[in-house]
Amino acid sequence: MKPRFVGRVGLADVVTIANAAVGFLATVAATVNITLAARLILLAAIADALDGVVARRRGGTAVGEYLDSLADVASFGVAPASVAAVAILDVWSQSDWWGLALAGTALFVAAAVTRLGLYTAYDSASAETEGVQTTLAATVLAAGVLAGFTNPVILSLLVIILTALMLAPITYPDLHAQDAIVMGAVQLAAIGLSGPFGHRIAGTLGEGFAFGLLFLSLAYLVLGPRFYWRREW
Repeated sequence: MKPRFVGRVGLADVVTIANAAVGFLATVAATVNITLAARLILLAAIADALDGVVARRRGGTAVGEYLDSLADVASFGVAPASVAAVAILDVWSQSDWWGLALAGTALFVAAAVTRLGLYTAYDSASAETEGVQTTLAATVLAAGVLAGFTNPVILSLLVIILTALMLAPITYPDLHAQDAIVMGAVQLAAIGLSGPFGHRIAGTLGEGFAFGLLFLSLAYLVLGPRFYWRREW
């Protein structure tokens, strides 16, 4: 007797499922090394973009959009919130602020789940969506950590802002293919060169790419709704 998923799950769905698995690994890694967790979140973001490419070329399945939202909850809701929570507790565990800060990370997860549900129901067939994409919110947090912004005050404020923006009635257009490729290349460089791997020069380059990724992400976060959609690249 063959498993139920045989013949119902396509190649794009396999990539999506891998995205969820990487998100779980990022959540676990956050308890040991938040920079490793941040790199895994960016790897999941690349997988999230790749499953769309595969689906367009090889065709999607009826289960695809549901798997995509479920995977994104793990990789771009729970995982980045875990990174922020661990970084906050590392400094504020003996402070009166830690409970409030952790409540903020829980709200981030709740906002991500809500936003993904709304996207699946109303925006999945559109070239634009309301609210900051969970992938973008997670990328901003992960790039910030890799760039060295691990101060609990900064992370707490960033979590609060991104939580609000995920539910805000602000329209964000999908990235054009060539811009998504650029973002993916910068993400790969930040993943491969940042953190405790190898030579000091490589680490410096990785931090530079992390800053670059953070800049690109924030630029789209702020300017995308007003300017990006008006021009076809």
